[in-house]
Amino acid sequence: MELYPTPHIKATPEDFAETVLMPGDPLRAKRIAETYIEDPVLINEVRGMLGYTGYYKGKRVTVMASGMGCPSMGIYSWELFNVFGVRNIIRIGSAGSMQERVKVRDLVLALGASTDSAYGAQFGLPGSFAPVPSWDLLKVAAQQCELLDVPFHVGGVLTSDVFHADSTDSVAAWINMGVLCVEMETAALYMNAARAGKRALTVLTVSDSLVTGETTTSEERQMSFTQMVEVALNTALSV
Repeated sequence: MELYPTPHIKATPEDFAETVLMPGDPLRAKRIAETYIEDPVLINEVRGMLGYTGYYKGKRVTVMASGMGCPSMGIYSWELFNVFGVRNIIRIGSAGSMQERVKVRDLVLALGASTDSAYGAQFGLPGSFAPVPSWDLLKVAAQQCELLDVPFHVGGVLTSDVFHADSTDSVAAWINMGVLCVEMETAALYMNAARAGKRALTVLTVSDSLVTGETTTSEERQMSFTQMVEVALNTALSV
């Protein structure tokens, strides 16, 4: 019995490259495909979660949206890893800085993902699991940041289930622990990669600061977004 198509992805394993870049926003996936990918082919549009496969500098790559939060990332990354045979997922997205030294427009490579999500409870572990990326991907991404002269940081991020929090009291506690920034998907991605024996990495653009209150204009976000995408795509060339 075939496992595909799934309720969320109407495609076959042959439609996907070994490496998938995953922004949260489907329209961002479309923009990446149209801007950076040669001969992009639409391979999924179920629930509006657009995915495209084509070529970047001669290498076959896929760009597909993940949606927002651990449940959505959990569904799509699980199916890509376990049903469609994808080997590497590189998440690209935005984040809010939690440290003064992590400036707006900087990039963050997620060395680990703390979380307030219960996503990991499903694995039945007798303790707390520390979600981490693939060293192979992280090393290359850091090298790419240096080659492109992009300001970047490597360290822990917070994957939160909450965007509009009822209380901000917990922010200070995460800041005190040295967490670099907050986003909403990395912990689920890293856990699924670990369980499937696959590779994953998150590359983030800092769009605003919870410390200083600084934020970016749409034009500035576009410039930082371009750098993030180039780092991720060049990293994909190495795997």
